[in-house]
Amino acid sequence: MERRNLLKLMGLAGIGAGAASAASALPQARRAARKPIVLYCDLAIDPAREAEMLDHFHKRFRPAAESFRGRGFIDLKMLKIRTVIQGQPAPANGINYRFQLTYESEEQRQVWVKSDIHQKVWPLIEDTVTNKDYLVLLTDAV
Repeated sequence: MERRNLLKLMGLAGIGAGAASAASALPQARRAARKPIVLYCDLAIDPAREAEMLDHFHKRFRPAAESFRGRGFIDLKMLKIRTVIQGQPAPANGINYRFQLTYESEEQRQVWVKSDIHQKVWPLIEDTVTNKDYLVLLTDAV
C-alpha cells in the first residue's frame, strides 16, 4: 500500500500523525541500535593524477556506492589531509588522502566489495595510488 493511501486510511480511522511518524521511525531506530562499521584507507595519490582521481570519485565511484543505499550503505567521503595538528606517528610519507566508507555492517560492505560495479569503479581510484600497500582500517562505531 502506498504511504499516501496508508496515511489517508489512518486519518479516517482516527490514528494521528504521531503514530504514522513512529511507524516510519521503526526501521531507523533498528538501524541506530546496530552500530555501523567505518572503513578507512590512507592513500598516497599521485599528485599528477589527483584531478583524475577526484573526477573518478565524484562522477563514477560515489554514484555507484550510493546505489547501495538501502542495502547497507550509509556514507562515503574522500578527505584530503591538510596537516597533522597533534600526535605521532604522522601518516606515512606521501599519504595525502583518507578514504572513509560507512556501512550498516561488515557483511553488507562485503556484498558491495564483491559486486560487479565495485570491481569496475574501485580500480579507477586505486590506479592513481602510488603505493598499493596502503593502510586499511576497519572500525566499529561504539
